[in-house]
Amino acid sequence: MTRRPPHRRKPLTVLSLLLIVMAMALGPTPSSAAGTDWWAPTARPAPDSEINVTGEPFKGTNSRGEVRGFVDAHNHLMANEAFGGRLICGKPFSEQGIADALKDCPEHYPDGSLAVFDYITRGGDGKHDPDGWPTFKDWPAYDSMTHQQNYYAWVERAWRGGQRVLVNDLVTNGVICSVYFFKDRSCDEMTSIRLQAKLTYDMQDYIDEMYGGPGKGWFRIVKDSAQAREVIKQGKLAVVLGVETSEPFGCKQVLDVAQCSKADIDRGLDELHELGVRSMFLCHKMDNALCGVRFDEGGLGTAINVGQFLSTGTFWKTEKCTGPQADNPIGGASAPEAEKDLPDGVKVPSYAADAQCNTRGLTDLGEYAVRGMMKRNMMLEIDHMSVKATGRVLDIFESESYPGVLSSHSWMDLNWTERVYNLGGFVAQIMSGSGHLGGKPTSEEFSAEAKRTNALRDKYGVGYGFGTDMNGIAGWPAPRGADTSNPVKYPFRSVDGGSVLDKQTTGKRTWDLNTDGASHYGLVPDWIEDIRLVGGQDVVDDLFRGAESYLDTWGASEKHEAGVNLAANSSASASSSESNPFTSYAPGRAVDGQSDTRWASDWSDAQWLKLDLGSASQVSRVTLNWERAYGKAYRIEVSTDGTNWRSVWSTTAGDGGLDTARFTGVQARYVRIQGLERGTSWGYSLSEVGVYRD
Repeated sequence: MTRRPPHRRKPLTVLSLLLIVMAMALGPTPSSAAGTDWWAPTARPAPDSEINVTGEPFKGTNSRGEVRGFVDAHNHLMANEAFGGRLICGKPFSEQGIADALKDCPEHYPDGSLAVFDYITRGGDGKHDPDGWPTFKDWPAYDSMTHQQNYYAWVERAWRGGQRVLVNDLVTNGVICSVYFFKDRSCDEMTSIRLQAKLTYDMQDYIDEMYGGPGKGWFRIVKDSAQAREVIKQGKLAVVLGVETSEPFGCKQVLDVAQCSKADIDRGLDELHELGVRSMFLCHKMDNALCGVRFDEGGLGTAINVGQFLSTGTFWKTEKCTGPQADNPIGGASAPEAEKDLPDGVKVPSYAADAQCNTRGLTDLGEYAVRGMMKRNMMLEIDHMSVKATGRVLDIFESESYPGVLSSHSWMDLNWTERVYNLGGFVAQIMSGSGHLGGKPTSEEFSAEAKRTNALRDKYGVGYGFGTDMNGIAGWPAPRGADTSNPVKYPFRSVDGGSVLDKQTTGKRTWDLNTDGASHYGLVPDWIEDIRLVGGQDVVDDLFRGAESYLDTWGASEKHEAGVNLAANSSASASSSESNPFTSYAPGRAVDGQSDTRWASDWSDAQWLKLDLGSASQVSRVTLNWERAYGKAYRIEVSTDGTNWRSVWSTTAGDGGLDTARFTGVQARYVRIQGLERGTSWGYSLSEVGVYRD
């Protein structure tokens, strides 16, 4: 495909470890700037949080017609409604005002003794001052994963500081919900997703009211890339809906038996698309009926493995990896407290150190879901997928020239990065820099990783994103300390230079990134300023181009049209066909459009399959979906007369699966796959062959 031009991680219980997985009544008051500053509301709740930003948010595009600004590709605005509704305390907004929105969960009073989630994820005994508004003595904090970080006014500050795209991933996990002590609603995942989507629209309406009515606020939910570009051109924040859940459409597996159907997938995708969802994960934390996951590590991974068994009846299974990519290691870890919850006689398997890949890849139902997302022009999140599943997804996308692939928060093996960029996909790094629960991450860690992949971004002419994962289970950048040699100095200017940001104040609490770290969403601009200080302007510049690159990927996904397969039901012949009294392996089986049929040759080298397209046509792409018997060395040949042949593509390193051969377009009526060396002791076997003009 055409590339864009360059611009410059003491054993705990199963419950505990699974949890890691994962004043309006006073009336509105007029704004001092009402009627003069388009970015200031005509009425804001009182009392409320301060924004502490002066200056007009930038509008428009740059000289090349590109949008400017940062993209948070992975956030969870409504996670307080997930996991049964009592895991994340506080709300991003409330019609009753900030005192209602920013208050702790009832079981945390009076001293946090029952804040189970807090002491598991943060350490200590979990005790804390539960009062939020107006004192905020102990929360939100960069290392507290149980309190609201996405209050609307804090998101407003991030927008004012230069952010122009926010992906709100609707999130939940039915297993975590089912084992958590406190809940006030069903654990059904799709019920939670629907509620979170509704509340995101309600938040948009809430903000609109401050600005005089529908469509007037800065928080705009968008459903296509053109709409997003227009919103950003107006200087506002484009909000994209995504989904991150473990059993989408009810697609769990029990004893390896899928609990959903293709019809369930179609209904689910249609419903999500109608809600405005444009990106999603197909698996997360636990293997499901669609795909295997990229493991969590150590004792946590073992505990999640126990949770998977309790939910599905199966443990993770591993095998030796076939390439440089690997899933996270789980071998050697123990969690004796977790294992106590297993049935008598059942033990967590031991795992060989050299077998680090999940045996479960993309299932047939998973492939159906992937192709269903492509039909709906949706973007697929490959973070959390096993490398086996990810490899198959990338194979499928490459065979269709489909660019809609995202890695939004550093849970993908980085060896996939170039394949993602080559497709036209988008990559963002988790804000914490070192990944989920990675100790006390700092801006230095984020900057170092950004620089490591800088050459690839230059090569493909793309910007960079960050995934805050706020209200997720990640951990956020820790304070570098006021005594550091280059602290953030307040006030400071936004990256575009048009706004001035001072320390953020809510109620009686004022936050300073140097001493508080990235405690809530309003400190995202402060963190970016810290990135500039420790990582340099080049890192920030790449981040400032992130919104444009994200929208490029989205827009290209929307414009994608499936190619016409010239080989469909074409006349086919072969050097041989394996004889079987019960099943036909005739050549035509490779072009009949059925994935459960195939052509298979005799068990020897130098076999071929020839296709007659019926008439000469421009040909530049051939796809080969190999059965287990694949070609290690083979070439693609073309001819206009069936007699004179020319080789247009070849390989000596075939590894089976789905191959895509691309070459300079050439006129051809006949296409021949000439086997040279088998990859197995069997013959050559192709489930389906496709021939395309582009």
